[in-house]
Amino acid sequence: MPTPNPLELVNQRLHQEVQKYGKVETFSKKEMIFSPDEMQKKFFFVLEGRIKVFQINLENAKEQTLQILSSGDMYDVVTLLDAKIHENILEALDDVKIIVFPIQIVRDWMYHDRQFNQLLFPYIAKQFRDMEELALDLSFYDTSKRLLKLISKNALQTNKDRLSLIHDLPHEELASLIGTVRKVLNRHIQKLKKDGIINVKRKNIEIKDTEKLLENLPIS
Repeated sequence: MPTPNPLELVNQRLHQEVQKYGKVETFSKKEMIFSPDEMQKKFFFVLEGRIKVFQINLENAKEQTLQILSSGDMYDVVTLLDAKIHENILEALDDVKIIVFPIQIVRDWMYHDRQFNQLLFPYIAKQFRDMEELALDLSFYDTSKRLLKLISKNALQTNKDRLSLIHDLPHEELASLIGTVRKVLNRHIQKLKKDGIINVKRKNIEIKDTEKLLENLPIS
């Protein structure tokens, strides 16, 4: 089943404000989506497509992907909470459709609408947990283990929207997700193929031996 759109679950009063203030915008694949300055004034929900949220080390041009947004996700909860600029870069990985609101309107919902908060607060908690997991993975595990965790997290889920997060992504994007570079990622992918754990067809990673994959996962 497709991921439900949170905006479809809001009450009637909030639905009217969505109709009044929401503006649907589209972006083409590889297009940048708003600047950090613009995101101090905007808040959006993803309707279709995937968006990469990342930062770049200006000294060596290395990218670190922080998350991939997909249908049902919202951005940016950090600026929503503290009203400060958030120096992330957003790029469309597919053709993307979002619905955008003035961020102050969304703050008003946060302050006054309990039903909206029933959507917002669990989402914020999930974002914190995902960031914590990323930080721990980068600290505790080598590239091979991080790749195994990425594959298991995305390819062992029954939710098709979850599967689509890394579907058809080039190796540069996969490398950025686990804090490495393409050359190193390719070496680990070839080893997993040689060990009979995965197969790769047209950028798509397929699991050949789930038992082996689970045996090699780090214990968390």
